[in-house]
Amino acid sequence: MQPTALDVRAAAVRLTGFTHRTPVLTSRGLNEATGLNCFLKCENFQRTGSFKLRGATNFIQQIPEADRAKGVVAYSSGNHAQAVAYASREAGIGATIIMPSDAPKTKLFNTRDMGATVITYDRKSGDREALGREIAAEKGSTLIPPYDHPWTIAGQGTLALELLEEVPDIDTLLVCLGGGGMLSGCALIAKEINPAIRVFGVEPALANDYALSLKAGHPVKVDGNATIADGLRTPQPGEITFPIIQKLVEDVLLVTEEEILASMKYTITRLKIVAEPSGVVCIAAAMAGKLPASAKRVGLVVSGGNVDLDFLAKLA
Repeated sequence: MQPTALDVRAAAVRLTGFTHRTPVLTSRGLNEATGLNCFLKCENFQRTGSFKLRGATNFIQQIPEADRAKGVVAYSSGNHAQAVAYASREAGIGATIIMPSDAPKTKLFNTRDMGATVITYDRKSGDREALGREIAAEKGSTLIPPYDHPWTIAGQGTLALELLEEVPDIDTLLVCLGGGGMLSGCALIAKEINPAIRVFGVEPALANDYALSLKAGHPVKVDGNATIADGLRTPQPGEITFPIIQKLVEDVLLVTEEEILASMKYTITRLKIVAEPSGVVCIAAAMAGKLPASAKRVGLVVSGGNVDLDFLAKLA
């Protein structure tokens, strides 16, 4: 099933009381640096520190009561892991999370701290999706994909609904792009509210599977993905997310590792907020002048703030 804007609106009702309505911040300095009027949708202030709680909660709230006792299984580099751990704990459901052994320490710790059972694997040689299906089948658990499911997509899209309710005259929307769940959901609701809005995805140049896929006209797999933006290292577009993005998203903007690091420093020293590498790629694209000249009032998603202290120390 393909999700719709109506599903996003239903998800917003379902999430009431479970997720924060995150703030939209502005900065005169950022506006001067970019030549734009920027509106930052700060999902780094969301519970669990990222937008992923929206999709995980929307999914878990729809699991039939008869299946809840068997628990849930998820695979993630960190933010989806924490989101599923938190949402399942709130629902009284057991959770098993598959995470790469090199995931940021803070994400591993927080996932365990929220009561989930964590199973690690080698990102270079392991297949997290196959492992997830195997464990879910053994336990009879419900598998919660990080992005490629209508319930997940609809939940993620609620952040754009909130942003456009608060700032309805945005002409351009930039959304971080990994597997495409957030971008798909945001594009669905944004285009329903304002068909003229221009929607762009932003991904690291070292993890450019969507940029290549849109150019090719079909999903392209990219191996390696050695970007510091660990939440955006997905190897290829999802089966559900790709056609939505192909239809509704104008283009994908690519940012370099240097641009990501520079925007992280800027968010900390000038904006006074902490965001992880994946969370600042939209700011990076704006600061590097990647937007079309017609963009004036721009919504920028800051997708998460879960970053290790030792990584922050290296920015000094």
